[in-house]
Amino acid sequence: MARKILIADDEEDFLEILSYNLRNEGFEVVAVADGQAALHALSEQPDLIILDIMMPEVNGYEVCQTIRARGITTPVIFLTARDSDFDEVRGFEMGADDYITKPFSPMALLARIRSHLRKASREQARTNLEIGDLILDMENYRITLHGQIIEFTKTEFNLLAFLLQRPNKVHSRESLLSNVWGEDTFVVDRTVDVHVGKIRKKLGDYGDFIETKPGVGYRFNTQRVGDADQA
Repeated sequence: MARKILIADDEEDFLEILSYNLRNEGFEVVAVADGQAALHALSEQPDLIILDIMMPEVNGYEVCQTIRARGITTPVIFLTARDSDFDEVRGFEMGADDYITKPFSPMALLARIRSHLRKASREQARTNLEIGDLILDMENYRITLHGQIIEFTKTEFNLLAFLLQRPNKVHSRESLLSNVWGEDTFVVDRTVDVHVGKIRKKLGDYGDFIETKPGVGYRFNTQRVGDADQA
């Protein structure tokens, strides 16, 4: 899947050229001409954001500050003609990851974009569980499958996370009750079966990868995920 880059710059020619070059490098591009539009475009969930500073409506500093205030950790690069030390320091203070002044080397920009994307992927991997197209955001209790967010209760999330963190091993109902619900909570074995059924239904095709071992318990078979992805 192509990585998505949001670019916000009020210079139409520059926006068009930069967008064209990034698309040629295989990126998906969302291009907007002002800060307010950039904030609206956050719903596109870009993998990286490039901001000019001097834009109408809302300037780049304010966009970056708002992004960080919302808890969004997406890499932000300022790409601007403002080249004073004061402007650069302020950019980093607003939460930017990088600051590049115009004119710039396209190859250098591309290298820095890829560097920030690699870094973000490593950091995300530490907080996410990923099996094929199934992603569990452990920090935000959010599940996405094939790019779509799936609503899970906290208990359903914790049960699925437990199985994914210990894949291919059969876990007894007693073990699941103890580790997911807690030893001090009074629930019966049937509770596990009910929750597994709900999880399977919500996961659709991925629900089949949660296997039942009659009289024992459940496991998440990652080998079947790999086979399905290759089919």
